[in-house]
Amino acid sequence: MDAPLKSSHIPALDGRRILLGVTGSIAAYKAADLASRLTQAGALVDVVLTSAARRFVSPLTFTSLTGRRAYDDDDLWGQDAHVLHVSLGRDAELIVVAPATARTLARLATGMADDLLGLALLASRSPLILAPAMDAGMFGHPATQANLETLRQRGAIVIGPAEGRMASGLVGPGRMVEPAEIVGHIRRALGRGRSLSGRRVLVTAGGTLEAIDPVRVIANRSSGKQGFALAQAALDRGADVTLISGPSALATPVGAERIDVETVDQMLAEIQSRLETTDILLMAAAVADFRPSHANEDKIKRGAGAIDIHLEPTADILATVAERRKRSGGPRVVVGFAAESRDLVGQARQKVKAKGLDLIVANDITAPDAGFAVDTNRVTFVDRAESVQELPLMSKAEVAEAVLDRVELILGRQRPAA
Repeated sequence: MDAPLKSSHIPALDGRRILLGVTGSIAAYKAADLASRLTQAGALVDVVLTSAARRFVSPLTFTSLTGRRAYDDDDLWGQDAHVLHVSLGRDAELIVVAPATARTLARLATGMADDLLGLALLASRSPLILAPAMDAGMFGHPATQANLETLRQRGAIVIGPAEGRMASGLVGPGRMVEPAEIVGHIRRALGRGRSLSGRRVLVTAGGTLEAIDPVRVIANRSSGKQGFALAQAALDRGADVTLISGPSALATPVGAERIDVETVDQMLAEIQSRLETTDILLMAAAVADFRPSHANEDKIKRGAGAIDIHLEPTADILATVAERRKRSGGPRVVVGFAAESRDLVGQARQKVKAKGLDLIVANDITAPDAGFAVDTNRVTFVDRAESVQELPLMSKAEVAEAVLDRVELILGRQRPAA
């Protein structure tokens, strides 16, 4: 029996030291959610609360969520006060202040250090992420905007705020962004300088649509989850990522450039326009193999009775890429995906040769726990030398990590481009 999947674990955050500063805003409850998410992802989260933050949440809340001691200004006067702020700031690989109130932004901009959080921030040279939260009028005030600009110029990453209804009843920008989005920014910040930094990765995801008439299409069951997981994993390793997706409601990974398409021809055009500047192409999209040879301009009425739809092959994107690579170069690594219902390895070996791939990731679509519309996948790797590696049941995020491990191995075997 397969072991339970740990879907909340994020390799890019595993063991990373993060300092979370919580300041006095009603949005402090979101900070508790953020601390929980980071801890479940594998991060080591130290929390510092300002005195105002303690009026909304307690240190015990964060200790319970992180399994680590949470600090506040009372700790400034303990036996280790003379080194506590230094160690908190020095040991953190990244600092997040969420929520960041107008008062906090003003204090950070002017370098005030009369509380534990301010002292730790001055002692640190790590990346700083700020998630402002305040009334819309306060956020729009010239003083607040000037403080934010000062902090940006010093390298701080400012996220949001989002628009919405405030506690005052006003509607406008001022709501702290959601914890899931903050986690995305944390992953992006920690990914800088990692193994794929400087590499340009192009990922395709989701299914394509081919019109029958203005309201009906030929489609497939692809959710796009595997492609989006690949984009996120590449971002975690520091890559510059472009994500070309068929119709999907999935959230765009923070830091990725997303291009939405519908048809095979549209996807092919977007890929071709970027091939010369792409280092790694990950073709996870489930593109339609056939389309109607003629799309009706008007909706086909039920009263017309039975209809015949003549299908013709769509453009073969991978074959086009292979020809382009032979002729004028292109991506150093191309990975294809194959969803098969029989002879998985045989079909994959044939495709890896025919399409000039460096690696193919094949999965059996008849398996109930893998493939379309689920969060797990059970894949087999077949490389250019036709060697086969069967992977156990994994989350799609874990599959993405395994794919990129193989991509890095292939890159390591190649000579650098001249």
